Amino acid sequence: METDKQQTETPLTLGQWIGFFSMAVGVFMAVLDIQVVASSLQEIQAGLSATKDEIAWVQTSYLIAEVIIIPLSGWLGRVFSTRYLYVISAGGFTLASLLCAFAWNLPSMIVFRCLQGFLGGAMIPMTFTVIFILFPPRLQPAMTIVLGLIVTMAPTIGPVLGGFLTETYNWQLLFLINIIPGIIVCMMVWKYLDIDRPDWALLQKIDFVGIALIAVFLGSMQFVLEEGVRKQWFEDHLIVGLTIVAVVSGIAMLIWELKNPHPIIDLYAFRNINFAVGCGYSFVLGVGLYTIIYLTPIYLSSVKGLNSLQIGYYLMVVGVFQLLSAFIAGPLEKKMDLRWMLCLGFGLFALGSWMNGGLTAESGYWEFFWPQAIRGGALMLCFLPINTLALGLLPVEEIKNASGLYNLMRNLGGAIGLAVANTQMIYLTKAHYARLRDSVTATSYQAQEMLEGLTASMQQMNLPDPELAALKQITGLALREAEVMTFNNLFQVIAVIFLASLAVAPFLKKVDGEKAAVIHE
Repeated sequence: METDKQQTETPLTLGQWIGFFSMAVGVFMAVLDIQVVASSLQEIQAGLSATKDEIAWVQTSYLIAEVIIIPLSGWLGRVFSTRYLYVISAGGFTLASLLCAFAWNLPSMIVFRCLQGFLGGAMIPMTFTVIFILFPPRLQPAMTIVLGLIVTMAPTIGPVLGGFLTETYNWQLLFLINIIPGIIVCMMVWKYLDIDRPDWALLQKIDFVGIALIAVFLGSMQFVLEEGVRKQWFEDHLIVGLTIVAVVSGIAMLIWELKNPHPIIDLYAFRNINFAVGCGYSFVLGVGLYTIIYLTPIYLSSVKGLNSLQIGYYLMVVGVFQLLSAFIAGPLEKKMDLRWMLCLGFGLFALGSWMNGGLTAESGYWEFFWPQAIRGGALMLCFLPINTLALGLLPVEEIKNASGLYNLMRNLGGAIGLAVANTQMIYLTKAHYARLRDSVTATSYQAQEMLEGLTASMQQMNLPDPELAALKQITGLALREAEVMTFNNLFQVIAVIFLASLAVAPFLKKVDGEKAAVIHE
């Protein structure tokens, strides 16, 4: 046993450290890519001649492509080895970034973003997997925090960097900045990180049926969620057809993957209660994280009329407080029951989201600051306990597959959250506007008083039809208020989801760093 422990704790070489941190830089690039694009959606929308609801596909296409590849990353890692697959993934991400920069319209951008997400999607789960393979158990919690800190820098830097590049140069540079770091990451990982060997024999047992069912299920489901509202849901034959395809392929995938002796994803990992509940929390975290990243820039540009750089200054608050909270979450993880730490993190995230649900059209920087500061501070209190609770009790040989499924749930939550939010944004805005329009009538004293005041103002401007101009201004104000009410509703729904998720926390088994380390040994 002593000999085994000594072998387990063999010091890492300098090359292995370089290889691991090169992988972390790749993860940083993948997360940064979401952030820099989020703060510049308005400029990309204008550059591609897209509508406000269509531009969501720039983010959604990336996430859904990631969702498809992430559950396959464990199997692909066993086939090609960590080094081969990571270099292919990082190299593909870099090449797709170059293509995104030269996209000529929305469809081409969606295709290239799909390639970017699909080719680069394996980087995040693979890097988390390497922590459990490369490092001895006593260093695994520390390296999880280190990787969390590196990844946390992306939300801090991303919005301001994206805004600066877009305002100073153009939005194409958001993608071109990935090229040189991507090439360096590929070279460093290839040279220094050789920790396992390819298992080419698995290519003879490729689960083509499983791969096809996963792609069809996730792709159909995402299309239905994204396009349903614009096509009047089940009044459209395509939506009805794809809903049936999604349900049938989803059921078929579950049956096939459970019965197949060589499945592309091993669903039996969900027999572990902690892993199953942890994946549920990862899904909820994805819903909150990606949806708010998407909603906030749209609100700031549409309601407040801010440019990309100004939006970046608003969004960076989350990243700054996430970075600061990492120095608290690390020591807290060792002293506090992880289940209570998770409840604290999710509770604070819910509080921050609920506070964001009280906005008005006049809300300024400081009305956004504190809700975002609370959410940012909560994120590391969510990430760290979920990682350990979900993966800490699994045997090391199951980590590759489990890490893929775990990360899948977070991205799946993000993809579904974006689609549902976009759908509800259209529906709620129409509903709130209709309600406001009904209250602005000829018999309303306030409405008449406002109309008379605006008409008088328009007359002073010597407009040809001052009353019509005043009516248009009232219509614009009603639309703005409808948008504000819609965003408030969506922020409040996210808060309720996070609070409601705490109901399953009692089902988690207690895990601490030492216990997880013993099991991994």
